[in-house]
Amino acid sequence: MSDESKKDNNGKKAVRSGFWYVISNVLIRAVGIITAPIYTRLLTTAETGYANNFNNYVSILSAVMGLCLIYSVGRAKLDFKDEFDKFMSSIQTLSSLFGFIVLLAMFFICPAGGMLKFEREVVMILFAYLVVYPSIDYMQYKYRFEYKYKENIAISVIITVATVVLSVALMLAMPERRGFAKIIGTVVPSAVVAIWCYANILCKGKTLVNKKYWSYALKIGLPMIPHGLALLLLARMDTTMISNLRDYSEVGLYTSGYTIGSLLMFLTNAVGQAWLPWFNERLYTKDYASVREKNRLMMFFGCVITLGFIACAPEAVKILYAPGYWTSMYVVPPVALGTLCQYFYTNYVNAELFYKKTSLIAINSVIAAAVNFGLNAYYIPKYGFIAAAYTTLAGYFILMILHFICTRYILKLPIYEDALYFAMLAVTCVIGIAYIMVYDKWLIRYGISLLWFAVLAYVRKRDIINAVKMLKNRRG
Repeated sequence: MSDESKKDNNGKKAVRSGFWYVISNVLIRAVGIITAPIYTRLLTTAETGYANNFNNYVSILSAVMGLCLIYSVGRAKLDFKDEFDKFMSSIQTLSSLFGFIVLLAMFFICPAGGMLKFEREVVMILFAYLVVYPSIDYMQYKYRFEYKYKENIAISVIITVATVVLSVALMLAMPERRGFAKIIGTVVPSAVVAIWCYANILCKGKTLVNKKYWSYALKIGLPMIPHGLALLLLARMDTTMISNLRDYSEVGLYTSGYTIGSLLMFLTNAVGQAWLPWFNERLYTKDYASVREKNRLMMFFGCVITLGFIACAPEAVKILYAPGYWTSMYVVPPVALGTLCQYFYTNYVNAELFYKKTSLIAINSVIAAAVNFGLNAYYIPKYGFIAAAYTTLAGYFILMILHFICTRYILKLPIYEDALYFAMLAVTCVIGIAYIMVYDKWLIRYGISLLWFAVLAYVRKRDIINAVKMLKNRRG
């Protein structure tokens, strides 16, 4: 197969992967929505907080325990084409070795009474889990860059279904310790899959230690640790600051609206999962024209979907929540627009990551998190939980600007149609915020939606035709 035929074939695989990633993400999210009432009936608010706190520590500590080596996988697939399995096996050994050292240290450090507001046994479970947990990410990233979307999706579905079944069973079997039962129900399925992933990667790569691979992965991964922590801070500081500066009722309103607005992320992340392998291959050959053409299409539909989310927010909130929560609908527009900014800035992050400029990524993330903290501290006391949604939008917009500057003026990469992207984003933001003024007038709101959709369909008819062709070819 010629190089050009291979590229076209991978392009079709990317479209097909994106389609099924979207479907699987929606279904997995649907499982979460359906099972939420079951958990709330079985768990008290304190038990829910206990289990969620465990999950929060997994998110935070996994960025450190895994040394962020996962970020080296995409470029390594190109730099070590014939040694990729060996590379994966080697970096897995490195992260699990570091995780085991931390686990051993915690065994001696953790007092008998526990720490992190957990009993000692739960602390040990947490750190033992983090030794093998990164292997799931390694396997899914490996599948992603090999265009094996079926295997990738299967891992997510198995973990999701097994977690629900085991969690409910254990909570019913352990009524006195249901918070602990929920933790075990979450850990065991993921740990079993992680061990399988670990063994699979090790058997294929048959490499434990390789200094060349370790040095390569560490140079890319270590600067990404502050990036990962800063993004977690950017995403989660809002609720903490609202609870400290206002009250818990506003936290409830904010998180309810945030949940609706962030649903968009499941779609954008699915598209990004399929896009990145193809993007790396094209960038490797400096085929900027193909990247520019396909990326313009992705950004256009990202804007359209965002406006659709914002337009439907009042009905979604009223269906899912009691009347006391309905004011949370005003959180959705800025949160959805913030998600769109993330979707846009990922383009620049992908380029920075490809060229191994991870220190720039980390610096930008820390700056954005610091700015967001300052904005929250100033505006939340004055305007309440609604302000937090707009400061989040501001934080992600600033992050997008910083990554744009780094890519265009520091790395001097003329990859994207930057002026067009900023114009698209500006128009989307204006329309999105304008929707708020007619949130209580559904007829006008949907009339406006039909109008702008018709205008966009006419103006961007070429992009729509191309998108339809891409979807028709997904079975090719």
